[in-house]
Amino acid sequence: MTDPRTFDSNAATGTPFGDLPEWNLSDLYTAPDAPELTRDMAWLETECQSFASDFEGKLADLDAAGLLNAVTRYEQIDVIAGRIMSYAGLRYYQHTTDPERAQFMSNAQDKITTFTTPLVFYGLEFNRMDDAHVNALLTANADLARYKPIFDRMRAMKPYQLSDELEKFLHDQSVVGATAWNKLFDETVAGLKFTVDGTDMGLEGVADLMSHPDRAKREAGVREMARVLGINATLFARIHNTLAKEKTIEDRWRGMPSPQAERHLSNHVEAEVVDALRNAVVDAYPRLSHRYYALKAKWMGLETMEVWDRNAPLPMESDRTVPWDEAEKTVMDAYAAFDPRMAELAAPFFTDGWIDAGVKDGKAPGAFAHPTVTTVHPYVMLNYLGKPRDVMTLAHELGHGVHQVLAAEQGELLSATPLTLAETASVFGEMLTFRKLLEQATTQEERKVLLASKVEDMINTVVRQIAFYDFECKLHAARAEGEL
Repeated sequence: MTDPRTFDSNAATGTPFGDLPEWNLSDLYTAPDAPELTRDMAWLETECQSFASDFEGKLADLDAAGLLNAVTRYEQIDVIAGRIMSYAGLRYYQHTTDPERAQFMSNAQDKITTFTTPLVFYGLEFNRMDDAHVNALLTANADLARYKPIFDRMRAMKPYQLSDELEKFLHDQSVVGATAWNKLFDETVAGLKFTVDGTDMGLEGVADLMSHPDRAKREAGVREMARVLGINATLFARIHNTLAKEKTIEDRWRGMPSPQAERHLSNHVEAEVVDALRNAVVDAYPRLSHRYYALKAKWMGLETMEVWDRNAPLPMESDRTVPWDEAEKTVMDAYAAFDPRMAELAAPFFTDGWIDAGVKDGKAPGAFAHPTVTTVHPYVMLNYLGKPRDVMTLAHELGHGVHQVLAAEQGELLSATPLTLAETASVFGEMLTFRKLLEQATTQEERKVLLASKVEDMINTVVRQIAFYDFECKLHAARAEGEL
């Protein structure tokens, strides 16, 4: 059986920039009621129970071969659970306001959370094992030693883990905690409607006006965005207050030294490193981002730049939209010029339905590359509107995608990339494309526009992220004092 809303590999949406590709999710599952999905869900339930029966209370007594068996079985559980949730999540992000897709994802998450609750013991018991004993097991078996990075990540949480019973409770109730509040936020944002000059649009459409050449259009877009977000401010405040308070409570029980600590642990980075990065970027505000925006204001003939001028095109910039075929060729040529193998790895994204590019009602905003599981392949989501920045976004997300394809060879547990490393491949792909465009520029004006655009991308990649980090730190500090 097939789901009429699961797109085939030849599907495409006609737009002013050409036919845009849509996902073919059949490499995961062909439909929500596909026999393979039903089979995998049943296997997952049985295998989780079997895993707990075979290993709970016994990890410390296993020899190296026995522990390797446990790890590989756990990894296979990870693959099947990840495959199901990737399918459910990607369908949902295509149309977050579709009740059937939202229900399917929620039901899948509920079942998998319930099935995997018996596995909570695994990390807790492993962390209670003596360091010398773990090191001896790793020394005894090279195949087991390969998983040492995974064990190191698990043991980093050792000082902050709670009792087995509390950890199982937190795992079980997670679907009605942060997961549910985040889903409410995503669905609300995806369903927002904005009207500018009589034209109705979603968030991607109004955000696109921020780079419109007409300053009045940019201002109208910002004011309309502020108006609609303002109408929803009470709901967004409730979501943020609840999430921040929930985090405060869990951090207190775990003994986390700061609201940021858990994120640093999951990113495998020391707080001192993050602080050094944050301070270096903030110290550089005046001589880099402030200086650039002063130059931009001068080029635009403005005394003062307003918020709606930040992403404005330069006066000499062309307002031409880039057809999808041209965007594809630009990125693929840039990748191939670096190494033909990189282009080969990127090619299936375009030919096999691994990209969903069009802007559609209810579709999640933004862009991402999702690795799914190592036995399938990644998928890339864009909201392509034909702007030069959209070409760079394509190059960026394909960089993630190529990295994820290569990392898959490591297996499910070892292929995951911490945030501190994840952006390396994507920014690399972006820079390859940028340098190719710069080589092809025929005038000084073209070069100036490209260089300015790259500076703005760098500001958005580094400076804006540090601003977000500072904002979140202030948010959690303020929430600790009471309701916001």
